[in-house]
Amino acid sequence: MSDADDGIDPVSVFAEGDLDLRAGADSCYKCSTCDTNCPVAEVDEDFPGPKFQGPEQWRLKRKADHDVDASVADCSNCMRCDAACPADVPLSQMHNEARAEYVEEQVSRRSVRYWRDRLLANYRTVARVASRVPRLSNFLLGSRLLRSLGERVFGITAERDFPRFATETFRDWWAARGGAHVESEDKRVAYFHGCYANFNSPEVARAMVRVFEHFGYQVAVPAQGCSGTPMFANGMLADASRDAERNATALSTLVAEGYDVVCSCTSCSMALRQEYPELFTYEGIESVANSTYEALEYLRIQEDLEGALEEATVEFPDLAYHAPCHARNQGLDRQAVELFRPLEGVEVEDVGDSCSGISGTYGWKADKYDTSMAIGEDMFEEMRASAGETGLTECPTCASQMEHGTGYEVRHPLEVLEAALVED
Repeated sequence: MSDADDGIDPVSVFAEGDLDLRAGADSCYKCSTCDTNCPVAEVDEDFPGPKFQGPEQWRLKRKADHDVDASVADCSNCMRCDAACPADVPLSQMHNEARAEYVEEQVSRRSVRYWRDRLLANYRTVARVASRVPRLSNFLLGSRLLRSLGERVFGITAERDFPRFATETFRDWWAARGGAHVESEDKRVAYFHGCYANFNSPEVARAMVRVFEHFGYQVAVPAQGCSGTPMFANGMLADASRDAERNATALSTLVAEGYDVVCSCTSCSMALRQEYPELFTYEGIESVANSTYEALEYLRIQEDLEGALEEATVEFPDLAYHAPCHARNQGLDRQAVELFRPLEGVEVEDVGDSCSGISGTYGWKADKYDTSMAIGEDMFEEMRASAGETGLTECPTCASQMEHGTGYEVRHPLEVLEAALVED
C-alpha cells in the first residue's frame, strides 16, 4: 500500500536514503522494547537508546532547529532493535541515515576521528594493499609498539591483535584452480564472499566452494566491492552507495541468468537483503535482495542437508556456538546447533543470546573498546562455562571477539560441513 493510500504525504528529513520514514516513525508507540534489547544501552547508561536515535530524533529533525544528536555515533549497528520492535519501525534504517547526516554535517574532515572511521569503514582498501605483502603486513601490525602508536595517534585500540592476512587470498586461489569445477544448468550460485573471507580467512571461502560443489552447484565468483556494513556503521553512506551500485550491477546480472546469491558472512547477507533496498534504488537492488541467502540457510532449504549428515562422521573438538546478531535478525540463530547436534563426532553447545560486543569496527575504536568488552562479557562467561574450548560462529568479527575474550580458536560452520562431507 502506498503512502498516498494511507493519506500520508512523503516527508524527507534525513538527507540520505530513498524510503520515506514518516510511516515508520508514526508506527512507534514508545513501548521501549528496542531500548531493553539494546546491548549498548545495557552497559552504557549515557546512551539514550534506539527509540531516541530513531523515531524520536526523526520527529525532532522535522522542526528544522535540531541537529542529529552526537550519541548516534555510539550505536553499534547490531540491529537487534529491528528484530525486537513489535511495530516493525525501521529503526536501523533511521540510524543509518541519521549517522550519515551527522558525519556529513558535524564531523570535521580535518579531524582524526573522521579519518579513523573512514579507514575502518573502508577496510577492504586497507586489506587489498596489506595482502600484497602479507608477511610484512602481519609482522608490522603485530608489533605492540606500532599498535600503541596507532592508538595514540589514530584512536584504534592497541588491545586487539590485528587480523592476519593470508599468504594467498581466496580470489587468488580461485583463479589458480581455474574457477568453477562443476557446471550445471539448474544449480547455480553466485558467491558474495565479502572482504574478510577473501583477505583474512580464505579457508572459509574455500570450504564454501567445496561444500557447494559437493552438492552439484556451479559456483560463480563475481567482481565485488564491500557489502557496506562497516560503512553504514560509521556513517559513510556515500562510500556504501558506491559499492552497493557495483554489487547490485554484478549480482543482478547473474540473478537474471538463474543464479542465487549466497554469503558466508551473516552481516553481508543482511546488508544485501535488508539494508540495500532500504537505502538505495539502484537497478537490480530488489532482485539481489530477493535472491540472497546465507550459505548454510540455502543448503538447508535446497538440499537434504540433515540426511547427508546422517551417515557422516567427523573428528572435531567440542564447539561453543555463538549466534551473531545479524544472524538472529535473519532468523538463523539456531541453525548451526540444530544441524550439527546429531552429527557423530562433534558436540555443539549454544552459549546464549548475548551480543559479542565487537559489532564490526565498533570494538576497534579506542573510545568504544571498554563498552565492547562489557557487552561481550556475558558471551565470554558462557563460553568458558561450556564443555567446548573451540568457538563456532558465522561472523568473522564475532569470531575475533570470541578469540580475544577467551583465547579459543573459532571455526565457521562451513568448515564443519567440509570436514564431514568433502573428501580430501
